[in-house]
Amino acid sequence: MNDQNWLAERFEADRTHLRGVAFRMLGSVAEADDAVQEAWIRLSRTDTSDVENLRAWLTTVVGRVCLNMLRSRRTRREASLETHLPDPILSPEGGPDPEQEALLGDSVGLALLVVLDSLTPAERIAFVLHDVFAVPFDQVAPIVGRTPTAARQLASRARRRVRGAPVPDVDLDGQWVVVDAFLAASRDGDFERLLAVLDPDVVVRSDAGAARPGLISVVRGAQAVAEQAMSFRRFAETATRVLVNGIPGGIAWASDGTPFSVLALTVRGGRIVAIDVLADPDRLGRLDLTVVAR
Repeated sequence: MNDQNWLAERFEADRTHLRGVAFRMLGSVAEADDAVQEAWIRLSRTDTSDVENLRAWLTTVVGRVCLNMLRSRRTRREASLETHLPDPILSPEGGPDPEQEALLGDSVGLALLVVLDSLTPAERIAFVLHDVFAVPFDQVAPIVGRTPTAARQLASRARRRVRGAPVPDVDLDGQWVVVDAFLAASRDGDFERLLAVLDPDVVVRSDAGAARPGLISVVRGAQAVAEQAMSFRRFAETATRVLVNGIPGGIAWASDGTPFSVLALTVRGGRIVAIDVLADPDRLGRLDLTVVAR
């Protein structure tokens, strides 16, 4: 076996890990795959004879690639005001498959990814590499172009922001009870039952794509969210139960069998604290629905 074949085998052994690193940094499956492919290109052109830990080396390479992608994305968004929800990862009710688990890790719910998306590129890289993948700050520092002390401060700032993201209840069955109650109340048009399962400070974020290009619609408060749910009973009537980034949610279907929205509901303390809705037809058309049985 020549060196190139050996490198290819080693890289494939780490591909799943690298996709998980990139997805947490980017919140996009397609961009994560692009970052991993770029890491392979760099590996294939590099003399790695002095590399003692190839996985660690590849992790830092993916970090550098993702940092450049995040900076480019931020520049584009500042110019166009483009913003959207991160990619949903759909899984059957029984749970994600091993490849999806590698992408999601312990918890990469949409609500958390939205918070990560609000960080600066350097903060996000420092936080993900150190806090999620235990990369030492002296290795994080050259990636973000800071001293180890400054890299530590970046991660600390990010950590404070991340603590504000709603963390779902541990009991998945208990989460489903609340979500099913919400869907049933929506189908029945029962306003009081809707209020009973919504946290007073619940937030709904909706990305409708072409209908509202470059804009996430945000609705806050149980009263407003319940009123919105009453006006979208069609979703509840056609919803298929599915895990969305590891938490309960659903897919609403159009009459022709295509999805017209994906809903993720974050349940904490027995009430819904966040609802993320993807209704962008272009992005819905790119979702892998083979894992979801209708």
